[in-house]
Amino acid sequence: MRAVAVPGLGLTERGWRDVAERLPGTAVVALPAYGLRAGPGPITPAASADDLARRLPGPGPVVLIGHSASCQVVAEAARRHPDAVSGLVLVGPTADPRMSPRRTLVTRWLRTAAREDPRRVPVMLRQYATTRLSGFARALRAARRHDLRETLRGSDVPVLVVRGPHDHLAPSAWLADLAAVRPGITVVTTRNGAHMVPLTHPGELARVCRPALPG
Repeated sequence: MRAVAVPGLGLTERGWRDVAERLPGTAVVALPAYGLRAGPGPITPAASADDLARRLPGPGPVVLIGHSASCQVVAEAARRHPDAVSGLVLVGPTADPRMSPRRTLVTRWLRTAAREDPRRVPVMLRQYATTRLSGFARALRAARRHDLRETLRGSDVPVLVVRGPHDHLAPSAWLADLAAVRPGITVVTTRNGAHMVPLTHPGELARVCRPALPG
């Protein structure tokens, strides 16, 4: 096993399938609120990271790939379970602290949504219907309180941070903040896409991710 991808908040494993098919040796692991319907338990990035560590398939460390809020989960897994993780790929990571207050978050979401591929909207809606957004609000609140910069400081694995050029939820200034946390963090902007690049531009995203995976 080379890599394990975790769906974004409210999405399902289908959101990573087209990318994983282009990256041999990559599995997709769903978690409560991140591909699975959530129960009443905690859905903080730390609690989800411990759950992820228990679900990792096969022996040996892997590269963890996150999208949006699941970037915080995989980063916590690297900090809390260093023997299990050899690297990170963070696609459209949240949560930029400049998105508070709430009206700023809504404005950025609308600007980003306007640049998504409308042909993918039915696919996204079906995924949200599958998870039924159970636990979405709780996980989102926890994600907004979580400082990804501090989490990245707590590990020393190499990190590739990726964003679409029209992603206002993960703007370039936020990614620059992440890259400044410590050595070993590289930032790449794809040629196309917004926040949902795993769904809208899987081929391009796979090409960007490939150098970060073990040979």
